[in-house]
Amino acid sequence: MNADDETLLAELLEGKHRALARTISKIENRAPGYRELISELYTHTGEAEVIGITGSPGAGKSTLVDKLAETYRERGETVGVIAIDPSSPFTGGAVLGDRIRMASTVGDMDVFVRSMSARGTLGGLSTATADAVKAMDAFGKDKIIIETVGAGQNEIDIVRTADTVAVLVPPGSGDDVQTLKAGILEIADVFVVNKADRPGSDRTVQELREMIELDSGGGFGGGGHHGPDAGGDGGGSAVAAQDDPEERATWTTPIVETVATDGTGVDDFIDELAAHREYLVDSGARAEKARQRSAEEIRTLLREDVHAMLEEELERAGGIDDLADAVAAGETDPYTVADEVLSPVEDCLDELETRDP
Repeated sequence: MNADDETLLAELLEGKHRALARTISKIENRAPGYRELISELYTHTGEAEVIGITGSPGAGKSTLVDKLAETYRERGETVGVIAIDPSSPFTGGAVLGDRIRMASTVGDMDVFVRSMSARGTLGGLSTATADAVKAMDAFGKDKIIIETVGAGQNEIDIVRTADTVAVLVPPGSGDDVQTLKAGILEIADVFVVNKADRPGSDRTVQELREMIELDSGGGFGGGGHHGPDAGGDGGGSAVAAQDDPEERATWTTPIVETVATDGTGVDDFIDELAAHREYLVDSGARAEKARQRSAEEIRTLLREDVHAMLEEELERAGGIDDLADAVAAGETDPYTVADEVLSPVEDCLDELETRDP
C-alpha cells in the first residue's frame, strides 16, 4: 500500500469523515490500490450492526430510514447510510444522487449518508456495497443502514450483506402480498407496514400474519432461521421470545406498523431490530452469517478476477468481435472458441497441481 493510502487509512480509523468519503469513492471507482486498502480494513470490522431496508417502490423506505437514523442519534449512536440508487445508463452513477428525503439529520456529522449506484447488478446491490459497509464499520459507525432500490424479487441480494433485513409492505397490498410470498417477502427478519395511517393497513397486517402462521412448519427466508414457534399477535413475539432460552433457537418474524412521516412506531421497529440482533448472537446465527458472507465474497472476487483474466485472453485471441465474425462465417463455433480461450488457463492450473508442495 502506498503512502497516500496509508495516510487515508489512518485518517479513516481516526474518525475523519472526509477520509471515509474518499475511501468509499476509491472503492466504488475500483481505483488502483483499493484492494490493499480493503484488506487492511478487515481487522477493524465486525462491531457494527448492518440493517437492510427493502421493499417495493413507494413504500416509504427513504423516509423511514431518515427517521430511523434520527432516532438512533437521539439514543447516542452513530449511523452510516448507504442508499442504493438506480444506475444512470450513461455514466453508471447513481440517478437519484443525494437523498433529499433524508432531511432530518442534515448537518449531523455522526450520520453519514452515501448514495451508491446499483450499476446494473441484479438485486440492486453493486459489488462495492459490501466493501463500503466495511469502510463504515472500520470507521466506527454503530449502525449501518442499507436502503435498496426496491426492484422486486432480485432484492434478495441484501441477505448476503445485512445482518437483519426489514421488508416494507405498503398498506392495501391485498393480493400482492400473496404474489410476493415466494420472493422478496421471504427474506424478511422484520415486516414493516409503513404508512399505517392509510386505509388497508389492518388488512395488510392480517395478510402478513396469516402468511407467518401458514409458514409455521418451515420458516421464512434469510437462511431459514425463522422458526416454528410463531407468536399469536405477530407484532411482539420476537421481543418476548428473549425471555425463554428455548425460544432463542427460532425467530418469529414480527410485524411492525409505522408512520415514518411523524415517527410513529419507529421505536417499536428499533426494538425488534435489537431483538433480532440478540437472537443472532445468542443462537450463533450471527457467526454463521458472517462465515457465509465471507464465502460469498470469495466467490464474487474469484468470478470478477477470472472474468477479467478471460477478457484479456479474448483480446489476445483477436478480440470478441473477430471471434464472433469467425463463428458467423462458419469457420468455428462458440464451444470451440471457449475451449481455446480457456486452454491456457487450464494449462496453468494443471501446472500448479503438479508442482511439489
